[in-house]
Amino acid sequence: MATYGFHSSHEQIHPAELLKAVTRAEQAGFAAAMSSDHFSPWSERQGQSGFAWSWLGAALQATGLPFGVVNAPGQRYHPAIIAQAIGTLGAMFPGRFWAALGTGEASNEHITGERWPRKAVRTARLRECVDVIRALLAGEEVSHDGLVTVDRARLWTRPETPPKLVGAAVSVETARWCAEWADGLITVNAPLKTLREVADAYREAGGRGKLALQVHLSWAESREEAEAVAHEQWRSNVFRPPVCWDLDTAELFDVVSEEVAPARVAEVVNVSPDLGWHAARINEYAELGFEEIYLHHVGQEQSAFIDAFGAKVLPQLR
Repeated sequence: MATYGFHSSHEQIHPAELLKAVTRAEQAGFAAAMSSDHFSPWSERQGQSGFAWSWLGAALQATGLPFGVVNAPGQRYHPAIIAQAIGTLGAMFPGRFWAALGTGEASNEHITGERWPRKAVRTARLRECVDVIRALLAGEEVSHDGLVTVDRARLWTRPETPPKLVGAAVSVETARWCAEWADGLITVNAPLKTLREVADAYREAGGRGKLALQVHLSWAESREEAEAVAHEQWRSNVFRPPVCWDLDTAELFDVVSEEVAPARVAEVVNVSPDLGWHAARINEYAELGFEEIYLHHVGQEQSAFIDAFGAKVLPQLR
């Protein structure tokens, strides 16, 4: 049976309000949570971007939920610092924390002033970061000279069991590559055929661990409101790679999304006022083999979504 979790979107919600939301989600029956990790939102309309790692400590203390975070080591974050952050949360909250590692987006990473590398270089850099983080979590002293540099780093505070390092992928090629090193795979909702191909590529390449899925959705009492919320908040998130990787400011995302129609948003967000319809879509994802499914209502107001899905949708998923 799949585990159904709550996605904590720092780009859209003030961290104090997000802490209230994830606490409410636990009370409503959500069994897990995951967190984004952005420096910049995707749009000025979203308007937030709290520091995920500060918030995660508070959220883990405030709830009993297992948590994950999607992180991009290598430019904005040195891998030794990410290893320390993972190790500390793992030591404080044993068995409740995992980190998904990806190559990142320019909108978050350009702040360092370093050149934003081409995709092949970012992929190679991430692979080096994974090895550094694993070695540090295993208690080794690490020195490394490559696309990232590490000098005699050692973690003095570590959990007994290292937290899982999960691969983040949206394509068959990346899913297959993640199978080389990851303890699991996470992707985002897409047509069922695409999701099946991504999941199969990971498994057929020898990928271990759980398959996880983040589901973007918009629910409201009426279709008009659900569509309006999705269009207002998520129309800057409809662009496929490399656009979403390479645009570097919220202002640019807003400019290129000015003419995006609600129908285009509905291609990447599950939009409906019908709770039964949402339950059916989520059950389809579970039938594909996704063992952890994280629900992200793309609106900034979370309470009504949490209460409605806790009362009417989660029971249909069980």
